[in-house]
Amino acid sequence: MYPRLISFFLILAWPCFCLLAVDETKLSLKSGALVSGQLLKDSPDHLVLDLGFTVLTVPRSEIASIDKQPGEGGGVPNVFGASLFKEVANSRERPLRELVARLGESVVMVRTPVGLGSGFLIHPEGYLITNDHVIAGERKISVTIFRHTETELIKDNYDNVRIVATGGNVDLALLKIEGATGKTFPSVPLGRSEELRQGDRVFAIGNPLGLERSVSEGIVSLRNRIIQSRLHVQTTAEINPGNSGGPLFNYRGEVVGVNNLKIVSTGAEGLGFAIPVRSLKTFLQNRDAFAFDPRNPNAGFRYNSPPR
Repeated sequence: MYPRLISFFLILAWPCFCLLAVDETKLSLKSGALVSGQLLKDSPDHLVLDLGFTVLTVPRSEIASIDKQPGEGGGVPNVFGASLFKEVANSRERPLRELVARLGESVVMVRTPVGLGSGFLIHPEGYLITNDHVIAGERKISVTIFRHTETELIKDNYDNVRIVATGGNVDLALLKIEGATGKTFPSVPLGRSEELRQGDRVFAIGNPLGLERSVSEGIVSLRNRIIQSRLHVQTTAEINPGNSGGPLFNYRGEVVGVNNLKIVSTGAEGLGFAIPVRSLKTFLQNRDAFAFDPRNPNAGFRYNSPPR
């Protein structure tokens, strides 16, 4: 894919539920082991816990006792609801290295036959977010998840990816990994972009120019900048081709934006832009209005503008 240039060399960083309080759940297993983490899902036959660096599914048949204790957020934890995303109450800022280790597995590479971009998982059942322009006009989409073990990095590739909803006017797309029955995916919480202030520290994880799992940090330059008739968060964090669709995090480990574009001009540096997370929440809560229709005769085809 080739970047689209607009006035003053604005360039897209092209491809190249529900409140969840952070209460701690402690499980005593019949084997004598103890497991502690944030409860993501409570079903009749199993529990799903976020251990910070991975997600663990525990069969109820192996559990001797369950102890739910109030954590930083207080209250009772809720599982993912119809909105498909989670929020965290009163979380604390943490060191960048710790956040990258905890959140990195939820950031994915999104590939199409003509390019690549980034994305991030928001739900344990494989729902993920990217930019519309990363997958626009394409039906053959694959997702790569980077999974760390004690000894190596494993790349899990998923080629059965369904487009759930997409909106070119908001440049957001909701995808779902299919065919992974029984698999529980790590996911990231959504923050509140309206709480951002100038000077707040943020960081991005993505695949700029195909360089997998790259991390860049910066600050919020402006919370509400209008670009291409859309509201954006302006940041000094490096946003490059391949970062499109990836998450912009605050230092509490919450997504506050979806990386979208940058300005390229002589002498211009540190001008990156992300779609505010509140726009993402609106998109998810109204995803039926953006539902992808595979019967649309234009779906899966790309139409280039005629030469001038």
